[in-house]
Amino acid sequence: MSTAVPAPLRDLIGVDGGLLLPGVANALTARIAEDLGFRAVYITGAGVANTFLGLPDIGLLSLTEMAAHVGAISDAVDVPVIVDADTGFGNAISVVRTVRLLEKAGACGIQLEDQVAPKRCGHFEGQKVIPSAEMRQKIRAATESRRSENTLIIARTDARAEHGLSEALDRAAAYAEAGADVLFIEGLRSRDELAEAGAALPGVPKLANMVEGGKTPLLAREDLLAMGYSILLYANAAMQGAIHGAQKVLAGLRDAGSLGPVLDDLTPWHERQRLVRRDDFNDLDKRYQAE
Repeated sequence: MSTAVPAPLRDLIGVDGGLLLPGVANALTARIAEDLGFRAVYITGAGVANTFLGLPDIGLLSLTEMAAHVGAISDAVDVPVIVDADTGFGNAISVVRTVRLLEKAGACGIQLEDQVAPKRCGHFEGQKVIPSAEMRQKIRAATESRRSENTLIIARTDARAEHGLSEALDRAAAYAEAGADVLFIEGLRSRDELAEAGAALPGVPKLANMVEGGKTPLLAREDLLAMGYSILLYANAAMQGAIHGAQKVLAGLRDAGSLGPVLDDLTPWHERQRLVRRDDFNDLDKRYQAE
């Protein structure tokens, strides 16, 4: 259980090398990321939908379901937690409740996007966006309802898919003017588009989303930093690795009828217990044992 106050997320964005941000879908993955030295984690809506519901990222998660995940994850780690809040779960008034509930659950950064509800993954086909003016009001509602100035509002636009890069850049500028702390232009299709988006609006932090199998090319860290990005998001890399590991181990178990062939692919018992802080709870058990 975490008792430390996370470092302000703002302080992590401008550091040399940028903020390398892993996506997590549950508290255990967040613990692994923190243990490996990552300075913040991102609760991926796609990852939670895939792992919690076993369903695709098409806007099926509810606010209360996501808030429960934020609470569990933020309680498990001492690093800042950013959450994918999709479209804000409604209109601008709904965003007020969304921000307050997620912030109360422990979110240090809240991402909102301008898709029409129900949203869909930014690397699927067929995204539709709401009017820019409506999204600006959602951003205004988010910034005015957050309880701490250290809670960052990340504005994502999916306009590239429906209207092209120029419209996406215009929207990003409007969202920054409305008060967004970080800009996220999703679904960029080429290295040139990444470079153009990264160079836009100097001084405003920008996030690049690297998705294996998605529409955006996977570029090296130094290339993205040189283009002007300060947050480098790998939203579902950990989940995809976990799926691969589970498939390999379970296929081996199915075929052999035992763990013999796949023992080397298992995290050892003692490492698993270390990651979930079993020793800390043993100490608590001793501390509060009845005399």
